[in-house]
Amino acid sequence: MAKENGSDVVAFLVGFVVGGLVGAAAALLFAPQSGEETRAQIRAKSVELMEGAKEKARETQERAEQVLEEARVKAEAVAADIRRRAEEVQAQGRALLEESQKQLTAAVERARKGAAPAP
Repeated sequence: MAKENGSDVVAFLVGFVVGGLVGAAAALLFAPQSGEETRAQIRAKSVELMEGAKEKARETQERAEQVLEEARVKAEAVAADIRRRAEEVQAQGRALLEESQKQLTAAVERARKGAAPAP
């Protein structure tokens, strides 16, 4: 899913830059001015669009890093909760085992006393 979002963003940025360049070039080519002025405007617009695309890419990267950090924090919290629950279950199992051993020992003692010959 994250890869698809990254591909979508890249495709959008490429389309944005190409569309902007084509639109700017078309507008400038049809404007009544010298070729030198037109080329200068095309260069300026190209630089402007590239800077905009770089800024969008930077913002997208920052957001992706932020989302990744949030996911890492949540995963750590879930892992800690699972460890805590496992420790609780383990402690309950130990308590149950100890209680069962006590009951078994008591039952064995009662059986020995009941099976012992009477004096």
